[in-house]
Amino acid sequence: MSRAVVFGAGSWGTMFAAILTEAGTRTTLWARRPEVVEAINERRENPDYLPGFRLPDGLRATTDPAEAMDGADYVVLAVPAQTLRENLKAWKPAIPDGAVMVSLMKGIELGTCKRMSEVIREVAEVPEDRVAVVSGPNLVGELVQRQPAATVVACTDHDVARRLQEACHLPWFRTYTNPDVIGVELGGAVKNVIALAVGVAVGMGYGDNVSAMLMTRGLAEIARLGAALGADQHTFAGLAGMGDLVATCSSPLSRNRTFGENLGRGMSLDEVVAATKQTAEGVKSCESVLELARRHGVEMPITEVVVGVVHKGLDPREAAAMLMSRTPKPERYGL
Repeated sequence: MSRAVVFGAGSWGTMFAAILTEAGTRTTLWARRPEVVEAINERRENPDYLPGFRLPDGLRATTDPAEAMDGADYVVLAVPAQTLRENLKAWKPAIPDGAVMVSLMKGIELGTCKRMSEVIREVAEVPEDRVAVVSGPNLVGELVQRQPAATVVACTDHDVARRLQEACHLPWFRTYTNPDVIGVELGGAVKNVIALAVGVAVGMGYGDNVSAMLMTRGLAEIARLGAALGADQHTFAGLAGMGDLVATCSSPLSRNRTFGENLGRGMSLDEVVAATKQTAEGVKSCESVLELARRHGVEMPITEVVVGVVHKGLDPREAAAMLMSRTPKPERYGL
């Protein structure tokens, strides 16, 4: 039986730990707060993030990173993207030799513009064939009901991807493998930015035509950036690309779309942040995504206006006018 530790007891970290456990992987969930650990171990519930959802009996929780990682085959990271570097520095001494590092995070690091797998490789000093990424249309509000869902496990080493696939595969939760780590990560990170844009549009009262335009042109932005970074373009037509984008932009369960909706309704950034319980990764990552694009000479107009609205006080209606007044270019192959 393989063993895993999941760092981060938010909704997705807790749910993925439950999936691993249900799939037969011996799993420990690390949480920062003792009261969360007690609730999981004693009441089989994470009341802060998954209230009412009974966790598998085999799942246990701890606040001790070294205890959590003891003998782990998989070290799964589900902390907010911008906290990864500092957390990983503290956890590095206890990482078991040969353990596969697994990222559930969907963000780009501020300052460095690095993907999460790049941060993991740098800080934990592990080769790329020991780093995997899990990404797809996995809205936790539906997963807790065990509604059918699928995700992508990406790793440059096919055998590692296949073993992780088996460790989290369930009759209702299907996993696919993909060697394109770059494409899978970019799809997961940038779709949050596009979901903010769609949310703003919905909050302003715009309909499905606008949402469809933002999603499809947003996918083109993701694909352009992916091409510049060496991703496989086919990835963006799959679960980790279009699939995750559609779910995140369309569902009221999406925290990034909801964040954008509140901005579109006229709430200030501070008001939306105060009303948001969980991390909306696109809020911070939009700046690093835009900087990454500029470094590679890639045009990302939707991302530009999202940064303007979220961080520079740009009025959403002015942002819409800016997008619509851009000189149109031929749409070839969706790009």
